[in-house]
Amino acid sequence: MKPRVLQLFASGINCDRELRWAFEQAGARVEELHMRELTTRPQALRDCDVFAIPGGFTYGDDLGAGKVLALEVAKYLGDALREHHARGGAILGICNGFQVLVKSGMLPGVDGLPPLSLTWNGSRHFECRWSRMRVEEPLARFMAIGTVIPAVSAHAEGRIVLRHGEADAERLIRAGVVALRYCDGKGRVRADFPHCPSGSAGAIAGLISPDGRVLGFMPHPERSLSRLHLPDRGAGAWGDGSETLSFFRALLAPYASGVRA
Repeated sequence: MKPRVLQLFASGINCDRELRWAFEQAGARVEELHMRELTTRPQALRDCDVFAIPGGFTYGDDLGAGKVLALEVAKYLGDALREHHARGGAILGICNGFQVLVKSGMLPGVDGLPPLSLTWNGSRHFECRWSRMRVEEPLARFMAIGTVIPAVSAHAEGRIVLRHGEADAERLIRAGVVALRYCDGKGRVRADFPHCPSGSAGAIAGLISPDGRVLGFMPHPERSLSRLHLPDRGAGAWGDGSETLSFFRALLAPYASGVRA
């Protein structure tokens, strides 16, 4: 049975076609619903395995990146998403979708951890460049620790900020909620620019809930599904083009049999 993905659409989302293609190439059946339609029938979440929020600039990010959509998701879909999660469903947010998950309180989803938010990159402007993400221990159920995933970073407000900076970043790592970190071509964690284009504390690129079913990250692996998408066309410095499709297949694997993990 094909995993079922319900993909959110809202004003300003612009990465929906890439994400849909990635899920379909990984073996999923994808349905896309506008936020307005979902608010009138949130029960649509009962029919999916994965609820996904693609990247973009929802509502122009006029009140901050993902802020308006985060308020809508919390108010109109909060109960339905909690039920979806309780039934064993997964929730994924990429770039603006990750910002929505953080600002709606779904990530990191652990009481007692230091408060965090996403704000302007350290460069103070939009960054669009190739980057790499390293799989950390909390994602080991999906992929081997240390796996390097090439992905395009394209955001202005992707920097994770914490009250006590690196000290709080270490607390998040020890709590097991840091899923992905920026790294270099050899898989070494790098917090310096341009390896970490946002300047995030702890080189954090993505977070995950303790149960592993709410995941969000800033870079866009859905934009690099073959060697032809890579900046060196698969010559080796950026992998062979199979890494990101393997990543999406791994995320869908718990639902491929129709039995939720």
